[in-house]
Amino acid sequence: MNTSQSVYDTFDSPLGTLYLTFSDSFLTAVSFSKPSGVPFKKGSAPESFIRELSAYFNGENSSFTQQIRFLAGTDFEKKVWSALNKIPFGETRSYKWLAGKIGKPAAARAVGGALSKNPIPIVIPCHRVIESDGSLGGYSSGVNVKKRLLEMEHYARQNRS
Repeated sequence: MNTSQSVYDTFDSPLGTLYLTFSDSFLTAVSFSKPSGVPFKKGSAPESFIRELSAYFNGENSSFTQQIRFLAGTDFEKKVWSALNKIPFGETRSYKWLAGKIGKPAAARAVGGALSKNPIPIVIPCHRVIESDGSLGGYSSGVNVKKRLLEMEHYARQNRS
């Protein structure tokens, strides 16, 4: 019998309301739209995670300690998502770089497909992956959101120097 319970909480970010989905104590999704499809009930995100998100958006936090769990995704997608934490805060890497990092140097396009399915954006920083020519590429929550996240991280990093 599965006793895990999925709950969501909201977080008012500078980019709009974020919906934070948890299964037991694990973060399973971050979205700009309310979760649907599975019966979710309103719950409370751990206060420590809310503090980390607040600090992130204030430019004071560059990483997250909240435990995560991928509830969906292929082995390839999970490998791509896991590799994203190797990209330092305030920096970017190309789809090609990420494909090489996971040992699939010819899979840049497939990496892009995996990134579009990242269930935990911001925390798993898919916004830090750009095209080899320096253009932004796509982003599941829209290119404007990606641009704002990159700018915020860039300025926060500059202010620390």
